[in-house]
Amino acid sequence: MRSSPSIVPADLLDRDIYLVLEDFGARAGCAWRETDEADTDLEGVLQNLLSGQYAYPVRIVSFNPVEGWSRDATSDVADALAQRAADIDAEISSALQDFIAANATRRLDMQLALPLRGVA
Repeated sequence: MRSSPSIVPADLLDRDIYLVLEDFGARAGCAWRETDEADTDLEGVLQNLLSGQYAYPVRIVSFNPVEGWSRDATSDVADALAQRAADIDAEISSALQDFIAANATRRLDMQLALPLRGVA
């Protein structure tokens, strides 16, 4: 079986791409989030998680189409996210803290900051 050449330039595909599966609740279920191509690297995903772009992440996969591999990157991203949040003293949502607690493989000795509620 012959494969057709890609219409996407190879230089855009020869990199690690990260996609986020998000839980939209009982009515909508889970879906892979649509995102701009520029935000599909690890740094973009970390920034989007910290900024609240993804409210309830469930799973994160990484793949490289040119190298022909894919893997579950959830734990790696949770570790990197916890470290980044601690490094910049970021306030994170309780859902994101739950994501980190459920998926991180490294334990940090510092407390992650939660947003304050009801404070004017």
